[in-house]
Amino acid sequence: MTDTPNGRRTDRAECLIQALPSKIYAALVDPAAVAVWLPPEGMKGQVHAFEPHVGGAFHMELIYEAPDDRTQGKSSADADIVSGRFVALEPDRCVVQETEFQSDDPAFAGTMRITWALEPAADGTRVSVTCENVPEGISKEDHDAGLRSTLANLAGFTEQAG
Repeated sequence: MTDTPNGRRTDRAECLIQALPSKIYAALVDPAAVAVWLPPEGMKGQVHAFEPHVGGAFHMELIYEAPDDRTQGKSSADADIVSGRFVALEPDRCVVQETEFQSDDPAFAGTMRITWALEPAADGTRVSVTCENVPEGISKEDHDAGLRSTLANLAGFTEQAG
Protein backbone atom coordinates (compact mmCIF):
# COMPACT_ATOMS: atom_id res chain seq x y z
CA MET A 1 0.00 0.00 0.00
CA THR A 2 1.19 3.51 -0.78
CA ASP A 3 -0.44 6.86 -0.30
CA THR A 4 -0.81 9.29 -3.18
CA PRO A 5 -0.31 13.06 -2.87
CA ASN A 6 -4.09 13.54 -2.49
CA GLY A 7 -4.11 11.20 0.51
CA ARG A 8 -5.69 8.32 -1.39
CA ARG A 9 -3.95 4.99 -1.32
CA THR A 10 -2.82 2.53 -3.94
CA ASP A 11 -3.54 -1.17 -3.39
CA ARG A 12 -1.89 -4.01 -5.30
CA ALA A 13 -2.22 -7.77 -5.61
CA GLU A 14 -0.70 -10.34 -7.92
CA CYS A 15 -0.63 -14.04 -8.63
CA LEU A 16 0.81 -16.54 -11.04
CA ILE A 17 -1.86 -17.98 -13.34
CA GLN A 18 -1.14 -21.12 -15.34
CA ALA A 19 -2.52 -19.79 -18.61
CA LEU A 20 -1.12 -17.86 -21.55
CA PRO A 21 -1.31 -14.06 -21.51
CA SER A 22 -3.60 -14.20 -24.56
CA LYS A 23 -6.18 -16.32 -22.69
CA ILE A 24 -6.09 -14.02 -19.64
CA TYR A 25 -6.32 -10.88 -21.78
CA ALA A 26 -9.34 -12.37 -23.58
CA ALA A 27 -11.02 -12.86 -20.18
CA LEU A 28 -10.29 -9.23 -19.25
CA VAL A 29 -12.06 -7.84 -22.33
CA ASP A 30 -15.02 -10.24 -22.65
CA PRO A 31 -18.12 -8.99 -20.79
CA ALA A 32 -19.53 -12.49 -20.25
CA ALA A 33 -16.22 -13.62 -18.76
CA VAL A 34 -15.88 -10.50 -16.58
CA ALA A 35 -19.33 -11.13 -15.10
CA VAL A 36 -18.10 -14.57 -13.98
CA TRP A 37 -14.57 -13.96 -12.64
CA LEU A 38 -14.56 -10.32 -11.43
CA PRO A 39 -17.01 -10.55 -8.51
CA PRO A 40 -15.17 -11.52 -5.33
CA GLU A 41 -16.38 -14.34 -3.12
CA GLY A 42 -19.96 -13.78 -1.96
CA MET A 43 -20.93 -11.63 -4.94
CA LYS A 44 -22.23 -12.12 -8.46
CA GLY A 45 -21.87 -9.80 -11.45
CA GLN A 46 -24.17 -8.28 -14.03
CA VAL A 47 -22.63 -6.39 -16.93
CA HIS A 48 -24.92 -3.75 -18.44
CA ALA A 49 -22.47 -2.08 -20.85
CA PHE A 50 -18.98 -3.08 -21.92
CA GLU A 51 -17.10 -1.48 -24.81
CA PRO A 52 -13.49 -2.71 -24.64
CA HIS A 53 -11.74 -0.04 -26.70
CA VAL A 54 -9.86 3.05 -25.61
CA GLY A 55 -12.51 5.51 -24.45
CA GLY A 56 -15.16 2.80 -24.37
CA ALA A 57 -17.56 2.70 -21.44
CA PHE A 58 -18.50 -0.04 -19.01
CA HIS A 59 -21.25 -0.30 -16.41
CA MET A 60 -21.84 -3.23 -14.08
CA GLU A 61 -23.29 -4.32 -10.77
CA LEU A 62 -21.58 -6.45 -8.15
CA ILE A 63 -24.42 -7.91 -6.10
CA TYR A 64 -24.06 -9.50 -2.67
CA GLU A 65 -25.47 -13.04 -2.73
CA ALA A 66 -26.46 -12.89 0.97
CA PRO A 67 -26.53 -9.24 2.09
CA ASP A 68 -26.42 -8.50 5.80
CA ASP A 69 -25.28 -5.74 8.14
CA ARG A 70 -21.61 -6.60 7.51
CA THR A 71 -21.87 -6.46 3.71
CA GLN A 72 -23.45 -3.07 3.08
CA GLY A 73 -23.08 -2.18 -0.59
CA LYS A 74 -21.68 1.12 -1.75
CA SER A 75 -24.63 1.83 -4.05
CA SER A 76 -27.50 0.10 -2.24
CA ALA A 77 -28.06 -2.37 0.57
CA ASP A 78 -27.00 -5.27 -1.63
CA ALA A 79 -24.92 -3.94 -4.53
CA ASP A 80 -21.94 -1.99 -5.72
CA ILE A 81 -22.65 -0.27 -9.04
CA VAL A 82 -19.60 0.79 -11.01
CA SER A 83 -19.12 2.61 -14.26
CA GLY A 84 -16.15 3.94 -16.09
CA ARG A 85 -14.10 3.83 -19.23
CA PHE A 86 -11.19 2.00 -20.76
CA VAL A 87 -8.03 4.12 -20.73
CA ALA A 88 -5.55 1.72 -22.33
CA LEU A 89 -5.70 -1.72 -23.92
CA GLU A 90 -2.51 -3.53 -24.94
CA PRO A 91 -3.37 -7.02 -26.15
CA ASP A 92 -1.81 -9.75 -24.01
CA ARG A 93 -0.09 -7.09 -21.83
CA CYS A 94 -2.48 -4.79 -19.94
CA VAL A 95 -5.90 -3.25 -19.46
CA VAL A 96 -6.29 0.12 -17.73
CA GLN A 97 -9.70 1.36 -16.55
CA GLU A 98 -10.98 4.38 -14.69
CA THR A 99 -13.85 3.39 -12.40
CA GLU A 100 -16.35 5.25 -10.23
CA PHE A 101 -18.79 3.82 -7.70
CA GLN A 102 -22.38 5.01 -7.77
CA SER A 103 -22.85 6.14 -4.16
CA ASP A 104 -24.34 8.95 -2.11
CA ASP A 105 -21.55 8.44 0.43
CA PRO A 106 -18.64 10.84 -0.22
CA ALA A 107 -16.26 8.21 1.21
CA PHE A 108 -16.73 6.27 -2.06
CA ALA A 109 -16.44 9.27 -4.40
CA GLY A 110 -13.69 9.77 -6.93
CA THR A 111 -12.17 7.95 -9.83
CA MET A 112 -10.13 4.85 -9.12
CA ARG A 113 -7.65 3.75 -11.79
CA ILE A 114 -7.30 -0.01 -12.14
CA THR A 115 -4.40 -1.51 -14.09
CA TRP A 116 -4.33 -5.20 -14.96
CA ALA A 117 -0.78 -6.10 -16.05
CA LEU A 118 0.18 -9.42 -17.64
CA GLU A 119 3.79 -10.65 -17.65
CA PRO A 120 4.76 -13.97 -19.25
CA ALA A 121 6.41 -16.33 -16.78
CA ALA A 122 7.92 -19.83 -17.02
CA ASP A 123 4.80 -21.43 -15.49
CA GLY A 124 2.17 -19.17 -17.05
CA THR A 125 1.47 -15.47 -16.56
CA ARG A 126 2.14 -13.20 -13.61
CA VAL A 127 -1.01 -11.09 -13.28
CA SER A 128 -0.93 -7.96 -11.16
CA VAL A 129 -3.75 -5.58 -10.40
CA THR A 130 -2.98 -2.06 -9.18
CA CYS A 131 -5.76 0.19 -7.89
CA GLU A 132 -4.82 3.86 -7.61
CA ASN A 133 -6.84 6.54 -5.82
CA VAL A 134 -8.78 3.99 -3.76
CA PRO A 135 -11.75 5.70 -2.05
CA GLU A 136 -11.29 6.01 1.71
CA GLY A 137 -14.57 4.18 2.33
CA ILE A 138 -13.03 0.93 1.07
CA SER A 139 -11.04 -0.58 3.92
CA LYS A 140 -7.56 -1.85 3.10
CA GLU A 141 -8.40 -5.27 4.56
CA ASP A 142 -11.64 -5.66 2.58
CA HIS A 143 -9.98 -4.46 -0.62
CA ASP A 144 -7.02 -6.81 -0.23
CA ALA A 145 -9.37 -9.75 0.37
CA GLY A 146 -11.50 -8.76 -2.63
CA LEU A 147 -8.49 -8.42 -4.93
CA ARG A 148 -7.11 -11.81 -3.87
CA SER A 149 -10.53 -13.41 -4.39
CA THR A 150 -10.92 -11.83 -7.83
CA LEU A 151 -7.45 -13.00 -8.90
CA ALA A 152 -8.25 -16.53 -7.69
CA ASN A 153 -11.47 -16.40 -9.73
CA LEU A 154 -9.54 -15.22 -12.80
CA ALA A 155 -7.07 -18.08 -12.33
CA GLY A 156 -9.86 -20.64 -12.01
CA PHE A 157 -11.63 -19.23 -15.05
CA THR A 158 -8.56 -19.12 -17.34
CA GLU A 159 -6.84 -22.31 -16.13
CA GLN A 160 -9.80 -24.48 -17.12
CA ALA A 161 -9.05 -26.82 -19.99
CA GLY A 162 -10.20 -25.71 -23.37
